[in-house]
Amino acid sequence: MNTIDINGNFLAIEEEFSNLENSLIVILSAPYEHTVSYGNGAGGGPAGILEASAYVEFYDDETDRELCFEKGIATIEPIDFGEKVDKDALEIIQQRVAKLLDKDKFVVTLGGEHTISTAPIAAHYNKYPEMCILHFDAHSDLRDSYLDNKYSHASFMARVAEFFPTDKIVQVGIRAQCKEESIFIKENNVKTFYASAIRRGIYGNDWQQKVVDSLGDIIYCTFDVDYFDPSIMAATGTPEPEGFLYSETIDIFRKIKKAGKKIIGLDVVELAPSEYHKHCDLTTARLIYKILNLSID
Repeated sequence: MNTIDINGNFLAIEEEFSNLENSLIVILSAPYEHTVSYGNGAGGGPAGILEASAYVEFYDDETDRELCFEKGIATIEPIDFGEKVDKDALEIIQQRVAKLLDKDKFVVTLGGEHTISTAPIAAHYNKYPEMCILHFDAHSDLRDSYLDNKYSHASFMARVAEFFPTDKIVQVGIRAQCKEESIFIKENNVKTFYASAIRRGIYGNDWQQKVVDSLGDIIYCTFDVDYFDPSIMAATGTPEPEGFLYSETIDIFRKIKKAGKKIIGLDVVELAPSEYHKHCDLTTARLIYKILNLSID
């Protein structure tokens, strides 16, 4: 696997701190876009994140460190899917992630549409069978199929549920789903924190702590940026109102760290870069770096 140099890697850092051998963290781009159903452009998400990351500061005041120099962050050249789609595309991603996990790397997979997340989740589950999933999204993505495709971005979690215990899935921010998905959640004990319930105070004043309490000790995080409110994340294919803001979201990761729980992998998907909303690319890049700062000791 070849790495990208300072002219295009995550945070634009020198080779000394971005080579694969010496870096703990690896950024893997999976610019897959095949089943988008509203706005398009998710295939450009990884490139948009990498470009914007050059403007993210190395220093994090909260943790008082420059993580990129302390641990190293390597950026792998994007996956070329050729004509591969659906299951075949996922197999390519899973193999790449598994190889990196074999090297004991912390893998951040950048999408692309949410379909891609099934693959890194499967690879991490093979290595960390005790893990749970923390899923940020406006949509529960539990339709068995959408537009006649079982590998739709609207069905990725349904595919995950075929091999992963559903009572270890925690979803946050859900505010758009069909009845089929609601029934599945109830029947399979998926822990879903609906946006409407959060905003109505069902979980009290500290809903973030309730999310953390529902998680196990080992956590894989999949983050669809349409979880955020369109006011701060307009550059996504399926924006939904009644979303969430940046700081209240980071509080979840702060509480995960405080509870002594550990995030072992991450994917971030569904950014669709727009020339009219460039701040969304930077917000996503900063989100990734912030999560890493709070997740890696």
